Amino acid sequence: MVSSVRVRYAPSPTGEPHLGNIRTALFNWLFARSQGGAFIVRIEDTDQARKVDGATDAILEALRWLGIDWDEGPEVGGSYGPYVQSERVEIYQEHAQRLVDEGKAYCCYCTPERLDAMRKEQQAQKRPPGYDRRCRDLTPESAAKASEENPRPVVRFRMPLEGAIVVSDAIRGDVEFEASLLDDFVILKSDGFPTYHLANVVDDHLMEISHVMRAEEWLPSAPRHKELYKALGYELPLLVHLPMILGPDKAKLSKRHGATSALEYRNLGYLPDAMINFMSLLGWSLDDHTDVISRETLMQNFALERVASSPAVFNVEKLDWFNGLYIRALPPDDLTGLLMPWLERGLPDDVERPIDREYARRIVPLEQERLKRLADVSEAMAFFFVEQPKYNPLRVIQKGMVRDDTRAALGAAIETLESVETWTAETLEPMLRALADRLELKAGQLFGALRVALTGQTAAPPLFDTMEVLGKERCMARLRSADFFVNAIPIAC
Repeated sequence: MVSSVRVRYAPSPTGEPHLGNIRTALFNWLFARSQGGAFIVRIEDTDQARKVDGATDAILEALRWLGIDWDEGPEVGGSYGPYVQSERVEIYQEHAQRLVDEGKAYCCYCTPERLDAMRKEQQAQKRPPGYDRRCRDLTPESAAKASEENPRPVVRFRMPLEGAIVVSDAIRGDVEFEASLLDDFVILKSDGFPTYHLANVVDDHLMEISHVMRAEEWLPSAPRHKELYKALGYELPLLVHLPMILGPDKAKLSKRHGATSALEYRNLGYLPDAMINFMSLLGWSLDDHTDVISRETLMQNFALERVASSPAVFNVEKLDWFNGLYIRALPPDDLTGLLMPWLERGLPDDVERPIDREYARRIVPLEQERLKRLADVSEAMAFFFVEQPKYNPLRVIQKGMVRDDTRAALGAAIETLESVETWTAETLEPMLRALADRLELKAGQLFGALRVALTGQTAAPPLFDTMEVLGKERCMARLRSADFFVNAIPIAC
C-alpha cells in the first residue's frame, strides 16, 4: 500500500453516532494512517425524512473527542468537495439520467399504493419480496400514460435477470449472489434525491476512494453496487466488510446491552485512548496475545490481514478494565485536571464551590487505583469533601465485636489521637497498630471501625493516607460523631 490509499467514513445524520458506526470510522482512520493515506469524512444526508437536527455536529464531536482527525470533509474542506451529499444532488441526477439514456436504468411510475399491494400479495403467496419490474420495459406510449398518473417517478436500475454476481471482499474472499434474487432497486427517489446505492457509488468514484470499509450489514448491497460501477464504467474499489459487533448474549449490539452512542461513553467518563484501544480490538488484533496497544502502535501496525471475519463481542467489563488501566497511567496532575469538572457538578450541593484543586490533587493518588470511570469520582471522593459522611452506625461494629467493644475502641482511638502533633500516615499507622494490640483486637477490627467512622464506607483508600488528607480536626470530629451514634444503638447489638 502507498499514499494512494483513500478511505472514507460516510455516516448518515440520523442521530448520535453509535459504537459500531464509530468503530467503522476508527478502522478507516487507522488504515489510512498506517498506509500514509487520506481519511475522508462524508455526510450522507440524502434521506431527508430521517435527518435529525444536530446529528452532524454530534458525529463530528465524537470524532474530535476520540482524536480521530480527518484530512478532507466538513470543516476542513478538500479538493473533492462538497462533502455533504445534499449539496451534490445535481451530480447524482446527472448520473441517473445518463443511466436512463443508456438503457441501464428506467423510470418507474408505480405509486406507493400499488407497491404496497404488490408486497402484500407477495407475502400472501410466500414469495420473496422485491419489485416485480412492471415498468422495466414500458413502451413510450405506456410510459407517457403512466407519467400522467404519476408525474414524479423514481428511477430504478436494471439488474441482470440471471446468472451469478461474484463480489470480492478483502476479508471474506469471493462471495456469490444469485442475480435472479435481486430486484431492480431505486437509485433516484421521486423527490430528486438519490438513494444510498447511487450516491455512495458516484461519490466513492469521484472522490477516488481506494478501499470501501463499511459494516458487514452492507454486504448484501455489494452486488448491486458492483453492477452500478460496471454500468457507469467505473472501477470498483476494494471492498472490506467489517465484522458485526454483538452483545454478550451474541445478539446484535443494542441499547439493552448498555450505552450505544459514542458520546454517551464520553459522558460516562471513559477516556478517549481507552475507547480507541478497546474498539480497535472489536474485530481486529495486533497479534494473538496483546491487549493494551497505544494509539501510536495502532496507527503504525493496523493491517487488513488482521481484521476478523467473525463477529466481535462487546464486553463492558473489558472496557471498564481498559479505562481503569488508562486512568491509572495518567500523571496525578493530569487526572486531577480531568476530574475537576466532574467534582464541580457531582459533589453534594453543601460542598463549598469552587472545589479546592490542591486539596483534590492530594486525594487523587488515593483514589486513582480504584477509579474505573471519571463519572465515578464524585461518589468515590465525596467523603473527603462533606462535613460528615452518612452511614448506618451498625456498620461501625466489626465482626466479632459488639456495641460496647466498639465504643471502647473508638474512645481509646480518640484519646490516643488527640495527642498526635505530626498528623501523617507514617506516624498514625504504628500508633494505631499498637493501640489494637493493647485493646486485644485484630488490626482489621480496629481499622475497619475507624474506616467506616471516617469515610462512611467499608471499602476506601488506604486508611492512614486517608486520615492524613482528611486532617486531624475533621478526623476527630467524625470519630466523636461515630461514638455518639454507636452509643445510641440498642445494647443487644
